[in-house]
Amino acid sequence: MDKNSVLSGLFGLCIGDALGVPVEFKSRDLIKKSPVTDMLGFGTHNQPVGTWSDDSSLSFCLADSLCNGYNLVDIADKFSKWFFQNYWTPHNKVFDIGITTRNAIYKIREGIPPLQCGEKSERSNGNGSLMRILPLVYHLYNKEEKEIFQKVSEVSSITHSHPRSIIACFIYIQIALQILKFKDKKPKTKLCEDGILNSINFIIKNNYFVDELQHFKRISNNIKKLNENEILSGGYVIHTLEASLWCFINYNCYEEIVLKAVNLGDDTDTTATVAGGIAGLYYGINDIPKKWIDNIAKKDEIIKLCNRIAEISLD
Repeated sequence: MDKNSVLSGLFGLCIGDALGVPVEFKSRDLIKKSPVTDMLGFGTHNQPVGTWSDDSSLSFCLADSLCNGYNLVDIADKFSKWFFQNYWTPHNKVFDIGITTRNAIYKIREGIPPLQCGEKSERSNGNGSLMRILPLVYHLYNKEEKEIFQKVSEVSSITHSHPRSIIACFIYIQIALQILKFKDKKPKTKLCEDGILNSINFIIKNNYFVDELQHFKRISNNIKKLNENEILSGGYVIHTLEASLWCFINYNCYEEIVLKAVNLGDDTDTTATVAGGIAGLYYGINDIPKKWIDNIAKKDEIIKLCNRIAEISLD
């Protein structure tokens, strides 16, 4: 795996995350009075500049685990280690966690098998698995579609096992794969369209909860054409996927994309994490402002993790 592809994806997501942390939960209207234009400190969670949240922590836990091969028990154990032992935290303290993820991690600690830990109800379709799924793309780069779907489903299901969350993660990973493979050959709108179409065709062909596809109509019907006031940016997985893709398609560089994601308000860190991951992959590490990279907590440890992913064959 090309080192820059790993750096751009992981720094892309965690910088988006860090930009959103200080204004998380603030409404769009409130943020419009003083838009975010640079990386800030403190704010909502009273954290220093460059602090990333559970979104990046769990992404790094997944990436770290994959360096030793694909093992659901190890992935789940690292999630538990994060929550209970502050593993892969920016300042050795957990300051944010979603309810569904927390419930799953308590089950992991009790020794329940990973695939039995995730919430299955329709009301448990927050964005907690979508926000951390991107590192799986490096493991799945040369895999067949059935294996891609299976592993995305399994990794999502550690915390979020409802089909809607799984399909959202699958679409996102398919788009990320399109970017990694074809970004020099196709415009980004086409990359998104192909990733979405491949996902939908696979689900229909295999008759996997086809009725869930109704929730993805706005994405498959060209999310680009929607106005900002039609884009919601709360914690619902569909809204996060829509908002992040809308920002990615409509804005023209990494900085513009992640700042727009943050300025949509509400679940600012996660929208910017999801948008920032694919924006990083598409535009590359050199398009991410150096001052933001330099501000990121545990930058050197993240770089070492990226080097491990790039150097190790993730079989």
